[in-house]
Amino acid sequence: MSDLPTGNAAIGQSGGPTAVINQSLAGVVEGLQAGLVASGTVKKIYGMRHGVRGIAKDGGDLVDLTSLTAETIEAIARTPSAALGSTRDKPDDAYCAQILEGCRQNDIRYFFYIGGNDSADTCRIVSEKAAEAGYEMRCFHVPKTIDNDLMENDHTPGFASAARFVTLAHMGDALDNASLGGIKINVVMGRNAGFLTAAASLARRARETDKDATKRPAPHLIYVPEVPFVMDHFLRDVEAVYTNLGRCQVAVSEGIQDSDGNEIGPQLMRSGEVDAHGNVQLSGSGALGDGLADTVKKALTPASGKAPRVRADTFGYLQRCWPVTSPVDAMEARGVGRHAATLAAEGDGGASITIVRTSSVPGDYRSAFSRADLSAVARHARHMPEDFSDDGNNISAAFYDYCMPLVGDLPVFGKL
Repeated sequence: MSDLPTGNAAIGQSGGPTAVINQSLAGVVEGLQAGLVASGTVKKIYGMRHGVRGIAKDGGDLVDLTSLTAETIEAIARTPSAALGSTRDKPDDAYCAQILEGCRQNDIRYFFYIGGNDSADTCRIVSEKAAEAGYEMRCFHVPKTIDNDLMENDHTPGFASAARFVTLAHMGDALDNASLGGIKINVVMGRNAGFLTAAASLARRARETDKDATKRPAPHLIYVPEVPFVMDHFLRDVEAVYTNLGRCQVAVSEGIQDSDGNEIGPQLMRSGEVDAHGNVQLSGSGALGDGLADTVKKALTPASGKAPRVRADTFGYLQRCWPVTSPVDAMEARGVGRHAATLAAEGDGGASITIVRTSSVPGDYRSAFSRADLSAVARHARHMPEDFSDDGNNISAAFYDYCMPLVGDLPVFGKL
């Protein structure tokens, strides 16, 4: 390790928190403790408060993680949300220059950032600026996102636990819907990628489902952003299921779009609240669900009849940090953090950590960790493969095979 730069390490967390993001934090810390700290190459491990804000701020807002005990690390790992605090900041060139200056001031030679593709881009820019300035620093992106939209990955830490939540929520909600009848619409996170909404299909406990929506287990209808959403077709689908069964459960992504790529949500909203990146706020609003419910009620109410019972729920932020995690997700989130620390100890100049599936045999799921260049992940978005959706309102057996090994065992309910 004599050729490695000597100094300090910094770790940050960015973007929407997840149920297992602290597993990755724990993995990096314990990996550094056993490797670069033990060898004397890293003197201090600093945690950046609220992501890169903690290093870009004059003087820094850092917490010393160097001597955390195994007991404390384990307790933090099991805790949902971001223990260091997170940020929605999307650093531009000038901001990244501030980050580099903060790293200089604190002698940071190893930079670890846990987050999505914007976080990978931050690592890329900071790494390039350090190289241009002749400042030796290794930057590692540790993957995280419930949207499951990072390139080069089979799936991402945070997704499996959120998918488990979505699956279980639809299992329980389907029984509620069957008890009272009517139409139930559930809005699931995912602006551009439908993986999380597709996880609702696992609630059926069936790999294959009928092309006739009236013969499927609930959820009867599932709509994802990758398939153009046509309101007339949606209303026709809902009416067919409701007419035949007296009930209909629908899972719909918050990011459903029309054939021109325009999001449906803003078209149904009365206000245009935007987030930090200028996107119309979807996750913090129930407007899409309410708008769809209102449209369905109007369309399905006969001229001289009673309106159907239509309800909508927006799962929102509950999906991200529900404390009952997928065991696979917890293990892999810890693993990507450790792998980042291992690559640093091996002299890697910087990378984005990836998850590679090595076996999907039922009962014998396995994965491994690898690396990708930061530029291959930064600012790119992955979408659901075409063969994961089916008939425009359904999810395929191929997705079931892909996702089922990730979410963990599901409960079995009784039936009279």
